[in-house]
Amino acid sequence: MLHLIKLAVGVTDIAHLAALQQGRAGRDPPLRHLTRSTPRRAAEILDGGSLYWVIAGILAVRQRVTAITQDGGYAALVFDPALIPVEGRRTKPFQGWRYLQPQDAPADLEHSAAPDGLPDALRQQLQSLGLL
Repeated sequence: MLHLIKLAVGVTDIAHLAALQQGRAGRDPPLRHLTRSTPRRAAEILDGGSLYWVIAGILAVRQRVTAITQDGGYAALVFDPALIPVEGRRTKPFQGWRYLQPQDAPADLEHSAAPDGLPDALRQQLQSLGLL
């Protein structure tokens, strides 16, 4: 299994990402992200891998990748619509996407000791200050 990391450019929080994706999936299903490069390790990603979204400099949420297809000269990463918050960590900006080994992936929040019920914006601020 292998994961990907991608910046969610212009997205303010997890709720904003969910709203953008819901609108996009409603207009042009299935829910997918187009990229110029097809991952060379696609088989490993499709073996249970996820795309981890970096929102406002924090690795904050993941989505399971269900398929990788071709869409008009682009690779389409097709997602499960469920957004799963993860233990956030600061991430430096980068272009494109990066591979993420399973042992380096942050734990899902439901399986961590992080406080529950915090709004996404507050959680991101606390994480950026190193308090979570």
